Amino acid sequence: MKKDTIDELFIKLHDKLDYAEPASGHEQRFLEKLNESKGVATLAPKKKNSWLLFLSVAASFAILLTVGLSQFNTASSIEEKVAEISPEASKTQFYFANLIEEQVKELNSEKSPETEKIINDTMVQLKKLQLNYTKMEQDLLNGGNSKLILSAMITNFQTRIDLLNEVMIQIENIKSIKKSHDENFTI
Repeated sequence: MKKDTIDELFIKLHDKLDYAEPASGHEQRFLEKLNESKGVATLAPKKKNSWLLFLSVAASFAILLTVGLSQFNTASSIEEKVAEISPEASKTQFYFANLIEEQVKELNSEKSPETEKIINDTMVQLKKLQLNYTKMEQDLLNGGNSKLILSAMITNFQTRIDLLNEVMIQIENIKSIKKSHDENFTI
């Protein structure tokens, strides 16, 4: 009988060989069986349960959601705390805030190239007054002199309203000057 070379052997067995990849974890199972047959203990990592991973992700999400909601509730509770200290202040704040909001809308409706600078400057001043008001709220919550702080808060609102009224008067003056200037202009 003639000796076959390795190449000839592979050519003959080409149709009979299995080229498919082994199933997942095949190498690990093979090594475990090999070590068992030799009597060697393995320190292979244990399989992790997928449900344990899912529970840890869900718990992390729940913790983040709880922290986020507590932060959100803290931000809105400043008004609630002020209302607890002085219900009248809360009602006054609601009234003045609505009045100021209406006047700001009216002011923005009067925006034109002639009035744009004065309106923008007014909006900057209103933001500064709002920041001062927020500081006063914090002072009230921190236990400051409540009568004095409440009085200053109301004065802040009145200052904003007076500012808006004054600017509206100036805008009306600008409009009337422009109108009279346009009427006096002849071609």
